[in-house]
This record gives sequence, C-alpha cells and structure tokens, in this order.
Amino acid sequence: MSTPTLLDPRRRHLLGALGAGTLAPWATLSLAAAGAAGPNRFVFVILRGGLDGLSSVPAVGDADFASARGALAQFASAPLALDGTFALHPNLAQLHAMYGRGELAVVHAVGLPYRDRSHFDAQQVLESGGVRPYEIASGWLGRLLGTKDARGAKGLALNTAVPLVLRGPGAVDTWAPSALPDPSAELVARLERLYANDPALATALERAKALHLDSAMAAEPGNGMSHGMAGNATTPNAGRPGGFVVLAQRAAEFLAQPDGPQVAVLEVSGWDTHANQANPNGPLANNLRQLDAGLAALRDGLSASGTWARTVVVVATEFGREVAINGTLGTDHGTGGAAFVMGGAVKGGRVVADWPGLAKKNRYDGRDLRTTTDLRAVLKGVLGEHLKVAARTLNTEVFPGSEAVAPLTLLRT
Repeated sequence: MSTPTLLDPRRRHLLGALGAGTLAPWATLSLAAAGAAGPNRFVFVILRGGLDGLSSVPAVGDADFASARGALAQFASAPLALDGTFALHPNLAQLHAMYGRGELAVVHAVGLPYRDRSHFDAQQVLESGGVRPYEIASGWLGRLLGTKDARGAKGLALNTAVPLVLRGPGAVDTWAPSALPDPSAELVARLERLYANDPALATALERAKALHLDSAMAAEPGNGMSHGMAGNATTPNAGRPGGFVVLAQRAAEFLAQPDGPQVAVLEVSGWDTHANQANPNGPLANNLRQLDAGLAALRDGLSASGTWARTVVVVATEFGREVAINGTLGTDHGTGGAAFVMGGAVKGGRVVADWPGLAKKNRYDGRDLRTTTDLRAVLKGVLGEHLKVAARTLNTEVFPGSEAVAPLTLLRT
C-alpha cells in the first residue's frame, strides 16, 4: 500500500510514538501509589454510535479528501487547522484551544481489531478489550481495577448502570442526575435501621451517602467548583441540552475529591449519522458542540482543583464511518476513525497517524478509512505510563493476548 509523500511525516510521527516498544520499568508501580499531589486520574469517554472521524478530524491536506467526501468536505465555517494535513471540525473550538496549549493529542486512522459493522458487537469489543465479540464477558477497566496494580483504586460510572467496560472484580459506583427530590433525613435513618443487619445493603447505602455528600460539598460556593446543579433533571446523552456538560462537571467534582475515584467513565450517544450529516444545525454538528463544551467543562473543573495536571482523558468510539457520502447525505458504518487523548499529563499539540490515504484503492473493503493503529495501543500507553500498570498485567489481564500490540507513548516524560 502506497502512502502519499505529503503524509510521510505522519508515518514518522507514529513510529516515534511507538519507539518505547514496551512499557518502561517503572510501570510495575501500583495505581494507588502516585505522587505527593495525589493519585492520578483517568477518564474514558465512550461515543456510542460510531463517530465519523473524517468529519470531526478532517484530513484536509490529503489530495483525495475533497473528491472522496463530496458534500461532506464542506463545512459551515473553515475547519480549525492542526497541521498541514489535519484539522478539527469548526464546532470543536475548545478542543482546538487544548491542542494549542499542548493538552490534546489526536490519534487518527485508529480502531479495533473487529472489522465488521455491528454497533452491538463493536461496542462489546470496545468495552471488553477482546478481539472478537463476546469472547470476554467483563470489561478491561473493571479487570484493571481488580488487579494487584490497582490496589485501593475505585471506579465511577456517570450513568444509572455500570457499563460493560467497568464490570469486573474492582470497586465501582454509579451516579446519574435525577429529577426526584433528595431523600429526607428521616427516610435515610429508616433505611439505615432497615439495612443494619444486611452488610451488603448497609455498605451500598453508606457508599451512596458518601457520593451524595461529596457531590453536594463540591457544589457549595467558595470551592472553585460549579454551583447549583443539584436536582438537574438531565440524562447522560448529548442529545439533551446540557446533558453531557452536566455529567462532565459532576465527574470533575468527584475526581477532584482527595479520596474520590481514580477512574471515571462517561458516555455520549447519538453518533450514528446515516442522514443529514453536513447540516450545520443537524445531529452531528450539535453533538460535536455538546462534546466540545462537556470536555471543556471537565477540564475547567479539574483545573480549578489542580487535578487536571494529573489527569488523562481518552475519547473513543466503536468504529468510524464510510469515507463516501451515502444517498441520504450521511455516512454508513465503517472501521477506522479518530480518538482524542487529552489532559495535563498529555504530550499534546500533535496528530499521531500512520495515515493510509483516502484514495479508493487505499480504503478498507474499498469503502472505509483503513485502521492502521490499534486502539489498544493508545489505551496500553496511557494505562502503563499514567496509571503505572505493569506491561505483563496489560498483556494478560487487561487486554488478554495483546503482547504484539506495542503501547503508544502519548504522555509527557
């Protein structure tokens, strides 16, 4: 497969990121053992539905981009330049500012070992950390939290239920906003008496009380956090106004607590853009605005507490979209796409891409952006460098059978 000369620097950049080959010797340290400022934090954001990586991160410098994308190569305003090849969608202005500050790295032509086009199967692989759908029943983050490398670490799902990615032997809580009023002190006292002889229920109630108290305290004036969010009736879906922003703000509050979770998972649905994708006020454009605002709120909340400097956020989707526009002015399910890695610990201001090109002969099945970087390489690099998870643990427990997948070096040294 040939690669245009124009894009050769991207290939060299990827090889530089892979230079470490395996995790450094210090990767045998425990997740719970961090610096004096407190444990490092990791946030995983799942974009459910299949984000179009060529709309969110258009390869405007690829000679075949305009002809391959047709009407989807046109934007309401100019894309935000990253380098000579790549740009960001104009609705990702906050991410562009993070890129300029060196807090955001973009990984393009990235994807899963899975190459079919089912949302259900692809999301199962994304969350389980396997190669084939349903070969692993637990989640890679859930397994990580149950390893000896993660002694004492806690996870939090910003959702009403624990997603697959966090299911496993580790300690995990959930939180989601509610339209219901807070329970009265009398009701809580009655529940405490009722659950007194049931250790499982009593422990669950204490954890729920702790989560509520931490969140309420974080929202009080004078602590540098956002205010007035109690009782906000939103759901974890960017399709509802403010939904993802509220979740991101609340995630920052929990993560900023000294004894808060080390790992958090957020989800945003609505990325299955089969129709009307280029509409500047359509679902994709609105979702990108919400994503941009939510990630900026997460950064601002963590920065206010000093936690952003030791945080890494990975934003990923189950697959990309086809390169060409379809008959309803959208895109159909594809394979390769884009991922975002951001945080105060990230060596940003760069695009990491072993770019295959968009000419039809270079596409997977003649249809898709070809996947040239395994998403597990991104995750293994972050988990090894940032959370100090040993290479052996990553290869055998977190992502079983992934010895051949070398971790990408994406963080500051």
